[in-house]
Amino acid sequence: MTIPLTTCLAFDTATEHLSIALQVGERVWSHEAAGGALASSTLIPGVMDLLAQAGIALRELDAIAYGRGPGAFTGLRTACSVAQGLAFGVGKPVLPIDTLLTVAQDARGLCAGTPIVDVWVAMDARMDEIYAAHALFEAGSWRLATAPMLCTPQALNARWRIAPPRVVAGSALAAFGDRLETGTALCLPQALPRARAMLPLARALWAQGGAVEAAQALPLYLRDKVALTTSERTAERAAAKALAESTAAEVPT
Repeated sequence: MTIPLTTCLAFDTATEHLSIALQVGERVWSHEAAGGALASSTLIPGVMDLLAQAGIALRELDAIAYGRGPGAFTGLRTACSVAQGLAFGVGKPVLPIDTLLTVAQDARGLCAGTPIVDVWVAMDARMDEIYAAHALFEAGSWRLATAPMLCTPQALNARWRIAPPRVVAGSALAAFGDRLETGTALCLPQALPRARAMLPLARALWAQGGAVEAAQALPLYLRDKVALTTSERTAERAAAKALAESTAAEVPT
């Protein structure tokens, strides 16, 4: 029998929104801030601040959950590298959480009085494209009826004409406006991959035996990327430096 997940750190940097949450027993601490290029320099200080607020050390965590994507290339690399570094440093497993499922769970939380069980997640992927997935909430947990995909608004509309969505959540609603044919669906553009919403997903994945070793903290890419830009290389170096400094300070305690 799997021991319940009671102490978990979760973070997502897949979008322009940085989100971190820490659960210790029944208590949850969270931090929300601007992400994007800032995430590489602010993620680790944010994590350490939440640990300090809770009065625990990294080594006391059961696991570290991270948003594996899809999402921005640099953001996903930041989340994966930080998850790997922190988990390696204290010998803890990681929980790779689908970012689109996190948005679905956030939508469910935003509508606590409404039974949200059937959600199309649509996130702005830039370049006139959308990250989309169809999620169903069944028997107390989410499953993907349609796996995460990268598509055009036209392709998504074609799917929805055949099977109209009941709920649509995510940043693509604001980015594409009336170009998306949502029909009578409940639209939740404010739904985000918030780390608080990751926590129940992390518990479910843990119970299913989905925890993996730190080396397997890999991203989910839906768009090919062959080279880093100058700003991305700078951001990655900053993330690596901050990670090395924070891990060196934390591990011996």
